Amino acid sequence: MAQTTSPTGNPKHASPGGGGAPAGAGSAWAAGGAMFAGVVLLVDGVIAVLKGISGIANDDVYGRLGDYVYTFDTSAWGWIHLLLGVVLAFVGWGILKSAQWARATGVVLAGLSIVVNFMWLPYAPMWALVSIALGVFVIWSLCTASPARAQTSAP
Repeated sequence: MAQTTSPTGNPKHASPGGGGAPAGAGSAWAAGGAMFAGVVLLVDGVIAVLKGISGIANDDVYGRLGDYVYTFDTSAWGWIHLLLGVVLAFVGWGILKSAQWARATGVVLAGLSIVVNFMWLPYAPMWALVSIALGVFVIWSLCTASPARAQTSAP
């Protein structure tokens, strides 16, 4: 990274792209977003486990809104949510521990969670839309936050 001097005589670090911004500038959102993504995955995993348990335990908890293309029994949805929730919570914990494997796995699982929640729309439309929006944010934050930039931008 090149170091230049500003007109006032203070050293100024140039970004790798050659713009005059300090290295790591603009990555505070992404670095904070990566931490938030870990928390969101952990909480979303716990909520998915609870959704799964309620779907398995009592088939009448969720009502269907007419005929829908994806005709799974709610107990089958319960097992899907239960298994996905356990894995999401584990990966969220890994992201909070800064494990490199958890970042890539988190992106894949957040995408899978978006698809599952899209198919879950007729059963719980508001929660499914919230989960889809959070999944999109998790993917963005994990793809834009660089571990090296997050460490250099910390005070």
